[in-house]
Amino acid sequence: MKLNKVLDLSLYLVLDPILTEKIGMAETARLAVEGGATVVQLRAPQWKKRARYECALELKKVLEPYHIPLIIDDDVDVALACDADGVHVGQQDLPAHVAGQLLGQGKIIGLSVNNADQMKSVDPSIVNYVGVGPIFATSTKPDAQAPIGVNGLEQLMRICPVPAVAIGGIKSEHIEHIVKAGAQGVAVVSAICGQDQPKECARNLYSLWKLHSESK
Repeated sequence: MKLNKVLDLSLYLVLDPILTEKIGMAETARLAVEGGATVVQLRAPQWKKRARYECALELKKVLEPYHIPLIIDDDVDVALACDADGVHVGQQDLPAHVAGQLLGQGKIIGLSVNNADQMKSVDPSIVNYVGVGPIFATSTKPDAQAPIGVNGLEQLMRICPVPAVAIGGIKSEHIEHIVKAGAQGVAVVSAICGQDQPKECARNLYSLWKLHSESK
């Protein structure tokens, strides 16, 4: 789906409601964006829809001055209700083309991909980016597929028709390998959420991404 502006996937923050309990989702997002996060996703499957909607409205207020897109995980209706910038859907969620039809033109559609068959089915006229993984084992998504590793990422990137973020257990020491594998960004949860200094964590991750991507 055609976007109104270029999507910078360098540091994609996925908010976790449990890890962010201490300072909250909105404050975590604000600090992360000040540190360099380029996209923020609201993912709170354990919350009731009303809570997700209210949090999304709060996040929009926080992110708008920074011109950082807000993506809603799975909930197309919440994305519509708060006029979010887009949605991210998994293989068992609403099909990407349906999500795109519901949201309308100019919205971001992200899709989770774990294997070659799924990647070959990605339609670049509908999907704007894919989240590839999990790269490593992760505790923040209990229903995640088996880790594919950096080698698995590299293989999938060879047939990837759209920009991609690597996700799943990614820490600062992995970024160089993710860059070399061909991804356009890293998606992180616990590397920022729940950390004592989320702004500094984001700054470190973003700096490492820029360092290795520019020297690639």
